[in-house]
Amino acid sequence: MIRPRLIPCLFLKHGLIVRSQLFTVHQVIGNPISSIQRFSQWNVDELILIDIGTEDRHDMRREDLQIRYTDASMLELLKIISPSCFMPLTVGGRIRTLEDIRLRLSAGADKCIINTKALNDPKFIAEASSKFGAQCIVVGIDVRKSDCGYEVFSNSGTVSTGRNPVDWALEVQRLGAGEIFVNSIDRDGSGLGYDTDLVALVSSATSIPVVACGGVGRYSDFVAGITQGRADAVAAGNIFHFFELSYPFAKKECLDAGIPMRAVAPNSTWFPRDPIYEREQEDRVIQSRMERSRQIPSNSTRSARSVVWCTKCVYPSISAAPMEFDAQGVCTGCQMANVKMTIQPEEWARRRGLLEGIFEKYRSRDESRYDCVIPVSGGKDSYYQAHVICKEFGLRPLLVTYNGNNYTPAGWNNVHNMKDAFGCDHVFYSPGVELLQKLNRLAFTIMGDMNWHAHVGITTLPVRVAAQFGIPLVIWGEHGYLDLCGQFSMNDFPEMSYRDRLEHFARSYEWNFMVGREGITAQDMLMYQYPSDQTIFQLDMRGIYLGNFVYWEANEHSKLVVEKYGFQTSNEPFDRTYRTMSNLDDMHENGVHDYLKFIKFGYGRCTDHVCKDIRAGLMNRDDGIELVRKMDHVKPRDLTRWLNYTGMSEEEFDRVADTFRDPRVWHRQKGQWTKDNIWD
Repeated sequence: MIRPRLIPCLFLKHGLIVRSQLFTVHQVIGNPISSIQRFSQWNVDELILIDIGTEDRHDMRREDLQIRYTDASMLELLKIISPSCFMPLTVGGRIRTLEDIRLRLSAGADKCIINTKALNDPKFIAEASSKFGAQCIVVGIDVRKSDCGYEVFSNSGTVSTGRNPVDWALEVQRLGAGEIFVNSIDRDGSGLGYDTDLVALVSSATSIPVVACGGVGRYSDFVAGITQGRADAVAAGNIFHFFELSYPFAKKECLDAGIPMRAVAPNSTWFPRDPIYEREQEDRVIQSRMERSRQIPSNSTRSARSVVWCTKCVYPSISAAPMEFDAQGVCTGCQMANVKMTIQPEEWARRRGLLEGIFEKYRSRDESRYDCVIPVSGGKDSYYQAHVICKEFGLRPLLVTYNGNNYTPAGWNNVHNMKDAFGCDHVFYSPGVELLQKLNRLAFTIMGDMNWHAHVGITTLPVRVAAQFGIPLVIWGEHGYLDLCGQFSMNDFPEMSYRDRLEHFARSYEWNFMVGREGITAQDMLMYQYPSDQTIFQLDMRGIYLGNFVYWEANEHSKLVVEKYGFQTSNEPFDRTYRTMSNLDDMHENGVHDYLKFIKFGYGRCTDHVCKDIRAGLMNRDDGIELVRKMDHVKPRDLTRWLNYTGMSEEEFDRVADTFRDPRVWHRQKGQWTKDNIWD
């Protein structure tokens, strides 16, 4: 008997993996290499990669990322992906000729999906099957339902063909296709589950394998796709980006339902989770950067691909938090903020009920352990998390803090007040200052982010502590990328994951990258090492975001925590933002760390805060632009503190920082760096 397969499906647009909804809304998830590496670690059955971009251009050129590539074609990208892909790979998108298929198979693909070309020229299926074998040829069928029934669409779901999916499936089978990939346009990104009626119609009519896709929101949907839809394989895109160990847990759900799939295996024998870096190659990259920093930059011309700005807020198209723009020029951050604003009170009440259900599931039934872990920095969000969890739901959490040694006086008072304000036990971890100084210097020269240690520490320590105490629930605040750039839908309920931590917070530089540099040992980096997948799987550990379940508005929460718990705001303004209640736990987040973001991408913390306030209806765009004009470029005072802390001169800092400037943003004229501005 052929075992049913469970297949992750990655949608690729201009070099990045995107979350897809209704074939029209695309939100950037991250780079394909990180995702494929994670799938290899999970021993997945198969992988589908579909390029839905309008151009054969794949760009991940950022100087601050460990994984990067510039203007790669799909074929070049496949060659980059292949070393990380330990599973059969099916590739689709822009296949128009037999040569396109040959080149993709030569670059590492095992099968190719044909969609629009097959509809426009059905005999192409027979030609491809004859030349490469039926086992290599998959025909994609994108289907939309109407009052008149089901209809097949081409050109990424934009062109009606008038074809019935069952009739078309029978024809492609006759022409020699080896497999059919059925995707429901209506269910895409909905989380409502497969259109099992559609899948069953196609599966029952044909004798070749049918892969179902479109609509998965829960692991049980995979079971329904096989038992009700009669699919030979079940595929999904979005859900595999939302949750920790999503593939192993999805497969466990199928196995528990009696579906004879290949056994679940969270850890790969051949592909370890933590990256293995080619030390000599990485050293050459660092050495090259230092050599460039000692050279005077030459003049350059303005990039042909210039920056544009959101027409509603002030975010640029090239940003640290990647985003997409719709036809009206509105960024996905604004689009998702609009969705959030339309959520009605009864829906928030329903979400609160879901949250209560999670709490009841994980609440300790005795006094031998804590109910949950709350990662806290002592900021306004930490206070609001503790308020909701302790005061509104009555849980007994363990507070966990990573101390990066950058607190402001107000922030220091706030974090130490929390245990008394909420009556909670508090684990407060402080790395040695000498280690922090080394990590600050290294991360600045390697990735232009001296706060790498804090981003990794904050996202690792609470999970380590939870694993150590056997606490399966970690409760974070808001999802930063959902809030800033609209990475997810408000209906996705994404959770913290190892891949999210490694790619977005650590920039794909894991703890072991630092070992051996400046005398740092593996023992020094213990607290930066994430618990094993097996530990997380056995504990059924989850890291939920409170902002998915309760209305989250930082300005309102700040007033509450000041009034109820004596939360202190800053007595003096920051140099780079007008807000006085943000990032008191780390002076450099609003200061020199954020200044480096301006150096890289041409915008800063003021832009972040202006966009949030425009979306919340607290500021108009013109006033926001004026604030950005005044503040985004300012070189902050805390740079002096950091230079003294790390033993670096300001000239050296400037020269190294300049090597991270994105050439799509910055150009050099008459010895000065310049860029386009939103007010020009």
